[in-house]
Amino acid sequence: MDSLTIIPITGIGEIGVGSDLATIIADAGDLQDGDVLVVTQKIVSKAENMLVEVDPTNPLSHKPLVEQESVRILRRRGELIISETKHGFVCANAGIDLSNVEHGQAALLPEDSDRSARRIRNGIKGKAGIDVAVIISDTFGRPWRRGLTDVAIGCSGILPIADLRGTADSYGRELQVTEVCIVDELASAAELVMGKSTGIPVAIVRGVDPAWFGEGSVRDDIVRDPADDLFR
Repeated sequence: MDSLTIIPITGIGEIGVGSDLATIIADAGDLQDGDVLVVTQKIVSKAENMLVEVDPTNPLSHKPLVEQESVRILRRRGELIISETKHGFVCANAGIDLSNVEHGQAALLPEDSDRSARRIRNGIKGKAGIDVAVIISDTFGRPWRRGLTDVAIGCSGILPIADLRGTADSYGRELQVTEVCIVDELASAAELVMGKSTGIPVAIVRGVDPAWFGEGSVRDDIVRDPADDLFR
């Protein structure tokens, strides 16, 4: 892989409940076989009607939803809750978001973001005849580090992890533990051209190594089992 090109898809417009994301993206973007599409969680949640009414006059009215959408509360500090969702994600406020939705609404995470990615991918293949991979991205904080970054919460058509164990580094030493989370790195890179307030919810990552294409699941392949987690 010599280089990557990241291309924002503009002109998608407002997404509503029941919107056909595959058709909308295929019509708006100049897609090619081998592209990786990074699609923000927000438009997936809107299309799949994962929206809940909240009191627009009360900035804390979504807090009961956090408890509802969590299987475990890990930390509380003031109004901040770090919880584990039913998907296995550990994040702030169970991933519930009030940004980029209508006033008085909160967006929940998709029920199954891997399935959502697969549906978009299959839809583009069926409607446009183009074979792409799809990553569903969301913005997460990180323990021990300030600042937010986008990560993958679902994928289809691309391996979540590149397992480099057993290969040699540049000095010929065998790598023992190195596993690269490809989908998180691509999601984070794509966010640089999408931003948080630009109205660009999809980007194309072009030039991805063909060896990275395959099948996998964020939920099954990336989310660490609590038994292997030193911090829970």
